[in-house]
Amino acid sequence: MAIPASGNGKVGPCPFGKCDGSGWILGDDDLAYQCECLEPRLARARGAGINSVIPARYRGVSFDRPPITGIDSVVVNAIRDWVDDLDGNLAAGRGVWLMGDTGTGKTSLAMLVSKEILKRGRTAAIYSLPKLLGRIRSTYDNDPGDESYADFFERLCEVDMLHLEDLGTEKRTEWVLEQLYALINERYERQKSVMVTTNFDQAELEEQLGDRIVSRLVEICGDPLPLYGTDHRMQVRPPGQ
Repeated sequence: MAIPASGNGKVGPCPFGKCDGSGWILGDDDLAYQCECLEPRLARARGAGINSVIPARYRGVSFDRPPITGIDSVVVNAIRDWVDDLDGNLAAGRGVWLMGDTGTGKTSLAMLVSKEILKRGRTAAIYSLPKLLGRIRSTYDNDPGDESYADFFERLCEVDMLHLEDLGTEKRTEWVLEQLYALINERYERQKSVMVTTNFDQAELEEQLGDRIVSRLVEICGDPLPLYGTDHRMQVRPPGQ
């Protein structure tokens, strides 16, 4: 399989300097061997059409500057440990669940994880759940030849990390629960990582989404990382700071 061309019609150079950009190396025996750049490139191609952009507000987020330095160190260290073994965690389908009050740093930490994933050439789909549900609905109205629901669903299932913000804020309907269960269950069965942020604790989320969805999130992510306390967004900074 050839590497898909970029938007300008050209194939990018091999990041390892081993092939001509095609993803294949011609050996001395005249046989073609797969270059180590092939799988990451194919993964990025499969991820085309999903939102993988870090919002402008979070592009500078890092462990050594605010707001991360002001967040509970126990949770920050847990995220740092996850990032340190990023490839291993993605390979095993291990995720992250950040739970707690508004404005306590859940989104900043989650965006830091997604930023590191993208920085290392892996793929992530980043959505608030309401926006993702709207994107799914839009596929129903696509013309023949445009991306179908099945195509979009497959991309969401294959991306290295599915990053969902504000889980539980959507209106509970049979359709919403059906879409969310299908997506979480498929990633669970494929051993693909999921990262969620939510203002709900586990019991509240079970009430909102049901046991089937939450039990799979627990299996994927382990215990939620709790962040409670002051809403940092409501703190007024003195002039000049």
